[in-house]
Amino acid sequence: MAPPGQRRGFSFGRAQRLRGSREFARLKKDGERRACGGLLLNWHRSGVGSEVRLGLVTSRRIGGAVIRSRVRRLIREAFRLNQHEITGPACLVLVARPSIVGKTLTMVERDLRRCLREAGLWSGQVQGT
Repeated sequence: MAPPGQRRGFSFGRAQRLRGSREFARLKKDGERRACGGLLLNWHRSGVGSEVRLGLVTSRRIGGAVIRSRVRRLIREAFRLNQHEITGPACLVLVARPSIVGKTLTMVERDLRRCLREAGLWSGQVQGT
């Protein structure tokens, strides 16, 4: 096993999640915004030393509770698999749009990568989009 400082795991723990309405409101007010496919990305560069943090918004316009939960799981998994390709510390809020319903993980990953690339947050080392 690699030493703890050298591991690049694919976890998505509580420390990486944005919580609280203040954090979401600050990003909406001060951050930048980009829409790509089934996702809307709000982001703001963080201070030095912090990691990439993610918040999710799935409104009732998406569908019922089961559909919203599935969409959240897809977005979290797409982020988890691609988090190491995001450049620099940043806070991200991904808002699910109604067009995301019915998409597969591959399609959600493609939308996420495209948003990150257009926002200048994607390092571009992983191919496939």
